[in-house]
Amino acid sequence: MNLTRTTLAVATPVVPSHGALRPLGLEEVRITGGVWADRQAVNGRATLAHIEYWMEHEGWIGNFDAAAAGTVAAHRAGREFSDSEVYKLLEAMAWEVGRSDDAEVDARLESLVARIAAAQESDGYLNTQFGRPGQRARYSDLEWGHELYCFGHLFQAAVARLRTRPGATDGLVDVARRAADHVCATFGAGGLQRVCGHPEIEPALAELGRATGEQRYVDQAALFIARRGTGTLADIELGRSYYQDDVLVRAATVLQGHAVRANYLAAGAVDVAIETDDGELLAALTTQWENTVAHRTYITGGQGAHHSGESFGDDWELPPDRAYSETCAGVGSVMFSWRLLLAQGLPRYADLIERTLYNVVATSPSHEGTAFFYTNTLHQRRPGTAPATDVAVPRATSSLRAPWFAVSCCPPNVARLFASLGAYVATVDDAGLQIHQYVPAQIRTHLTDSRALDVDVETDYPHDGRIRIVVRTSHDEPWTLSLRVPAWATGATLTTPGESPAPAVPGTTRVTRAFKAGDVVELQLPVGPRVVVPDARIDAVRGCVAVERGPEVLCLESVDLAEAGAVRDADVGHVRLTSRDSVREVDGQVVARFEVDAPAAAAWPYEDVDPDGDRRTTAVVETPLIAYHDWANRGPSTMRVWLPST
Repeated sequence: MNLTRTTLAVATPVVPSHGALRPLGLEEVRITGGVWADRQAVNGRATLAHIEYWMEHEGWIGNFDAAAAGTVAAHRAGREFSDSEVYKLLEAMAWEVGRSDDAEVDARLESLVARIAAAQESDGYLNTQFGRPGQRARYSDLEWGHELYCFGHLFQAAVARLRTRPGATDGLVDVARRAADHVCATFGAGGLQRVCGHPEIEPALAELGRATGEQRYVDQAALFIARRGTGTLADIELGRSYYQDDVLVRAATVLQGHAVRANYLAAGAVDVAIETDDGELLAALTTQWENTVAHRTYITGGQGAHHSGESFGDDWELPPDRAYSETCAGVGSVMFSWRLLLAQGLPRYADLIERTLYNVVATSPSHEGTAFFYTNTLHQRRPGTAPATDVAVPRATSSLRAPWFAVSCCPPNVARLFASLGAYVATVDDAGLQIHQYVPAQIRTHLTDSRALDVDVETDYPHDGRIRIVVRTSHDEPWTLSLRVPAWATGATLTTPGESPAPAVPGTTRVTRAFKAGDVVELQLPVGPRVVVPDARIDAVRGCVAVERGPEVLCLESVDLAEAGAVRDADVGHVRLTSRDSVREVDGQVVARFEVDAPAAAAWPYEDVDPDGDRRTTAVVETPLIAYHDWANRGPSTMRVWLPST
C-alpha cells in the first residue's frame, strides 16, 4: 500500500491517505473569535508557560539534562512516564507556533529540543527512566514502564513540528525518526513480540509514517495492533482488560479497561484500518464506538466511571458523584471520534466531539488557564478546598482545580488540543466543504479539483444559535456546503440565498449551487434550555433530570442558591421542571424553579410509601443554572448536574 497523499504542508494532527473526508490544517482554518478563540489565546499566553514552569520546577525537563550528563540514575525526578509530558508540551508548542506564529514560543521549543536531543543514545533509544547504568534495563517492564508510550508522544510532537514548520532546523523530527527506527528494529517482525502497557505509540507511529512517507512506521503500528489482546503482557490484579490485552482489537465490541488507554488504542486501530484497507477492523471499531457511546458515556461526553483503574464501568454504570471522567479520556475520545469522522463522514462523530469539547475538555482548565481538573465529577457533595499553589497535589483528590499534579498528563493534553483546535472545524471532499464545529472562523482552502474556496463563519454560538456562512469566492460550477445539525437540534432551520427558512433535521443539511461571492447561508439552531431524562437503566440517576442549552450541559452550583445551602438539598419538582415554564432563559441566563426539602430527623433513613403524605417542602425558589464547564471558578462550592425530580 502506498501513502499517496502529500502531507507535509497540512498542519493538522491526522491526515489519512484516504477516506470520506480530507481534513483541513491550521493554515486553512483560523478561529477568529468566540469561546474557542478565547481559550486558544489563554492557552498560548498563559497555559504553555505555566506548564513549562512546572515541568522545570518538578525536574521533569531536567531529567534530560541529567541523562546527557550521565547522572540521571541518582537524580531523576517524577514518574516513569514524565518524559511523555514534556513531549506533549513540545507538541502543544508546535501547534501554537503553527497557529499564531509566536516567535517566542518557537524559541522556547527549540531550546527544549536541544536538551532532549542531547539525551538520545546512539541507536535512537531515548528514555530517562530506563537503560542507563544504575537503572532498570530497557523494556524490562513493558506492563508499567511506558517506554513505548513516551515514544508515541515524541512522535506526535515531531508530526506537529513537521507539519507546521517543515523547514525547521531544531532537529526534533530527526530525533523522532531515529527513535522510530529503533522501535521498528526492536519490535518488528523478527524482534520482541510484545506491546506497551499503555497504548499511544500506535496512532503516533501511523501518523509519523503518513507525515514522513515511511511505510515501515505504519507497518509497525499494524503489528502492535495485531498483537494487542494476545496476552503478551503479564496478568495483573485489575486483569489484562485494564490495558486491553485480553481480547483482540477486532474481536472487541465495546471499549473497556483504562479509559485513556482504550481510546488511544482505538484511535491507532482506526489509523491502521484505513492505511491497510481493513474493513473488518474498521467495522469492529465502529461497533465499539457505538456501544461505548450508547452505554458507557456520561451526559457530558466523559468516559470512565471507576476511580479504581481509571476505567470504564459496566453498561449503564455511570454514577455522577463517583465519575472519574478523566480529562485525558476526553481528549482520547476526540481523537477516536475524529478519525472515524474522516473515515466515514457521519455527523454523529462530530456531535460527540462537540459534547466532549464543551463539557469535558473545556471544564478542566480554569478561566485563567493555570489550574486544572484531572477528573470531572458530575456531583460535588462537599465544598472544595483550595489546593496549594507551590506544590503538586495528588491527581484525583483535589476538589478544586489545581496548578499541578504529581501525575500531570491532563494539562499538556488540553494544551495540545486547544492549540490544534482549528484543525477539527471543517473538511472537504470531492463534492465540497463540510463544517463540523461552529466557531467564528476564516476558511481559506481549495476543493479537490483545486478550485479556491473562501468562506467566513459568523456566529456567537453557543450563546446564540444563528450561524452565518458567508461565501467569499464565486464559481461557475456548483459545489456543496454541508452543515452539521446536532442530534439535539430539533426545530433547526436553514436559509439559502433568495429562499425562505426551511426545516433542517438533525444530521447533515446540504446546499448545492454555483455560489457567488457574497452569498450567505444561515443555519439557525435552537439553543434554548431543554430538560433531559436519563435512560431508566442508569440506576444512579433514575428519577433525576438534567438541563442542557445547545451543546452545553448545565449544572446547579451552591454559590447560586439564595441561602448558600448545600446542593444535596435541592429537590427539583418533577411537574414544575418538565413544564414549559419551569426552566427558562432570562437575559442569557438559564433559571430553574425547584423545591428545597426540609429533611426530617430520623433514626432510620427509610420509610414506608405514603401516597397521601405531604412533601416536606420549605420553599419553592428560582436559581440560575450555569454551564458545567464554568463551575468551581468562583471559589469552593458544591455542584450537581443531575437534579432529583421525584
